[in-house]
Amino acid sequence: MNRSATVLLTALAPVSWGTTYAVTTEFLPADRPLFTAALRALPAGLLLLALARVLPRGAWWGRAAVLGALNIGAFFPLLFLAAYRLPGGMAAVVGSVGPLFVVGLSALFLGHRPTARTLLTGIVAALGVSLVVLRAAGALDAVGVLAALASTASMSAGTVLTKKWGRPEGVGPLALTAWQLTAGGLMTVPLALAVEGAPPALDAPAVGGYLYLALANTALAYWLWFRGIGRLSATQVTFLGPLSPLTAAVVGWAALGQTLTPVQLAGMALAFGATVAGQLRPGGGPSAPRTPRRAATGPAPVPAPRTVAATPAPARHG
Repeated sequence: MNRSATVLLTALAPVSWGTTYAVTTEFLPADRPLFTAALRALPAGLLLLALARVLPRGAWWGRAAVLGALNIGAFFPLLFLAAYRLPGGMAAVVGSVGPLFVVGLSALFLGHRPTARTLLTGIVAALGVSLVVLRAAGALDAVGVLAALASTASMSAGTVLTKKWGRPEGVGPLALTAWQLTAGGLMTVPLALAVEGAPPALDAPAVGGYLYLALANTALAYWLWFRGIGRLSATQVTFLGPLSPLTAAVVGWAALGQTLTPVQLAGMALAFGATVAGQLRPGGGPSAPRTPRRAATGPAPVPAPRTVAATPAPARHG
C-alpha cells in the first residue's frame, strides 16, 4: 500500500474520534465518563484479542501494560475529567498541542531532531483548533487544565513508545491494538466501579451508541491508528490529531444544528493546512526505508491463543 493510502486510512481514526462528543451527548447516559471509557476499551480489546489469537510473551507483557496505560487506561479518564471541568472546547485546545509534545518526545526517545518547519506547523495547528473550538469563558479550572495536559502527554508518550518498541516478530497491528485496549480496559473498569458505582440501565439508543463506540470508534479506529504508527513517523501520525476537533465541529454543524462562524472556518482552514503540512517529508525527499518484517512462520492459528517471540523488530523511523 502506498504512503498516501496509509495516511488516509490512519486519518480515519481521529475523524472517528471526532464523532464521540455527538454520540455521547445524544445517546449515552449522562455523567458516566468512566463507565463509557470502560465500555469503549475492554469489549473492543477482547474482540480484537479473539480475532488475533496472539498473547504477549516475556517483556511484551510489561510493554503492553505500559502502552495500554498511556494510550487507553490513563488517557481516557484524564480526557473525560478535563472535558467535564473545562469550559467549551478548552480541553480540545490543550489537546491540540499534542504534535509539539510528540516532536519533543521523538527527539528524546527516537533521536529525531525537530525542524523549524515542524515546530511552526505544530503551533499553527494549535492556533487553528483554538479558533474552531474556543469560546469565551470565565476562570479556568486548574485541575481540568492539568488533566488535559496529562492526557495529551500520556497519549503522546504512548505514540512515541509504540513507534520506538515496534512489534514483536510475527505480530501484526491487530494483536498490538488488542493488547493495549484490553490492558487499558482492565485498568479502567475498577476505577469506574469505585467512582461511579454500578452500571446504569441502558435503553436501545444507548446500546447502539456503545456498540458504535466499541466497534467503529475504538476497535477499528485504534487498529488503524497503531497500524499507521508502524508505517509513518510518530510526528506524521500525531499531526492527524487535529482532524478530531475539526470533525466534531462539522458534526455539530451538520447534525446538531450548531453554527460555524467565519473565525471558526478560518481556524478550520489553518488546522487542516497544518495537518496536510505535517505529512510532507522534510525537503520533499523520499521516506526513510522501513526495516522489512519477516513473515511469521509456524502452524496455522488454532482456537487457543498462541504466543510469540518476545524479541521486538528493529524500530522503524518514518
